[in-house]
Order: sequence, then structure tokens, then C-alpha cells
Amino acid sequence: MSPVPPGTANGRALPIPLDRVPPWVLVLVAAGLVVLSRLAGSEVYRETLRFLAAGVSTTLFLTVASFAVALVAGLVAALLRLSRSVLLRTVAVLYVEVVRGVPLLVLLLYIAFVVTPWLADVTGVRWWRDNVVRAVMGLGIGYGAYLAEVYRAGIEAIPRGQVEAALSLGLSRAQTLRHVVLPQALRIVLPPLGNDFVALLKDSSLASVISVTELTYSGNLNVARTFRSFETYNAVALLYLCMTLAGSAGVRLLERVTRAPGWGAFTP
Repeated sequence: MSPVPPGTANGRALPIPLDRVPPWVLVLVAAGLVVLSRLAGSEVYRETLRFLAAGVSTTLFLTVASFAVALVAGLVAALLRLSRSVLLRTVAVLYVEVVRGVPLLVLLLYIAFVVTPWLADVTGVRWWRDNVVRAVMGLGIGYGAYLAEVYRAGIEAIPRGQVEAALSLGLSRAQTLRHVVLPQALRIVLPPLGNDFVALLKDSSLASVISVTELTYSGNLNVARTFRSFETYNAVALLYLCMTLAGSAGVRLLERVTRAPGWGAFTP
């Protein structure tokens, strides 16, 4: 009887050959199975996870909302930095360099306790004093400075000849940017954007310092309530790991979609 070739099971080829699976993946899967079996058989962990559920939803909302702000702020800053106007370029450079030069936690505290209270007093809009709004603005503006450089690198990677060809065909600069430059630039910047999204998901824990009841803050509350720090922070770490792995998988799926032939093609 001939031996079964590597990467097969019962003579059938596996989707991913076992001999090509990185060792860290096997270790992670084994550790995950151990943790899941422990969670399934422990009432303490089940109660902890129920308590942390609200924090998970707040963390996801905070991440998505902050990333949306960062995407808009970063794109605007990148376009301003590529502008022909010296004034607009200067404004964009100041935003990027100043924000990137300040620790994110300090920036979050400054926006939460200096900028948004001032905006609330000037505009009379009370929701500027909401801690979730403060966290979204702080994280969004902070990450927007980093995304601006990602956008700029992607836009500048598009050959100048394509822009000139689009303009010669009668497209305006706005149409050229929308239909020619940005669809191609998105394919280039999607991997770093995905990395920043995952990083922002983890950095959303900084919002706990301004009393936003996200996952980390919920974990601290549970420790103060039950004095079970071991079980609580095990659960918090596992939930963050699950969310980041899911986010990374979603980004890889989106990359495959954008690499499909004809994606983003211009249709007049």
C-alpha cells in the first residue's frame, strides 16, 4: 500500500496542505481550542462574556465611526497636500506633521477636554460633550493624519500619463480623480488601510481613559465588581483577538474583490 502524500487526507487533497501550514497557526488553533473548551465549561467565563457583550458592541461602533472620520479626513488632507495651492498644501502638511508628532493618547485627551468643550460652548450643541463623540473625533483625527500619507502614496503611484490621457479625452480633473486615479489607488492602499483599521480597533481601548464603556473599560468594571482579574482579562484579550482576526480576514476578502478584472472600470 502506497503512503499517503503530504497535504492529503484519505487520498483527497486538502485546500491548504498541512506541510505548508505555519507552526504559529497550529499553536494558535490549539490554544484557541483549549480556551474555548475552558469557556464552555465555566459559568464564571460565561457570566464574564455576558457582561462584556455591551463593551464589544461599543468597541465595534467606536472603531467603525472613527475609521470613517479618518478616511474622510485623510483623503481631504491628501488631496490638499497634492493641491497646486501653497496655502492648502501648507495646511495639510501642518495637520499631518502636528497630529503625527503627538501621542494618540495625548491627542485624544486634548480633543476630549479642550477642543470639544470649546466647540460645545461656541456652537451650543450639547452632543459635543458626549464621551463617545469625543472618542470618535479624537481617534478619527489622529488616524486621519496617517491615512493621509497612505492616500498620497497611492495617488502618486498612478502613472502621470494616465492622468494626462484622461484630461486629453475631455474628462475634468474631478472626473479623472474619481474614475481613473482613485479606483486604481484604492487597490494600492487597501492593504495599509486594512492594517490601520485593525490597529484602530485595538487603539479604541484608549477611549477607556475618558470613560467610554468599550471593551477595556467594561473589563475594568467587571474586575472591580467581581475581583476576577484573571478570567476577565483572558476574556477581554480573546475578544480583541477574535475581532482583529475577523477584521483581517475581511480586509483580505476585500482585496480579492478589488483585484477582480473590471473592478472600478470607468463607464461613461
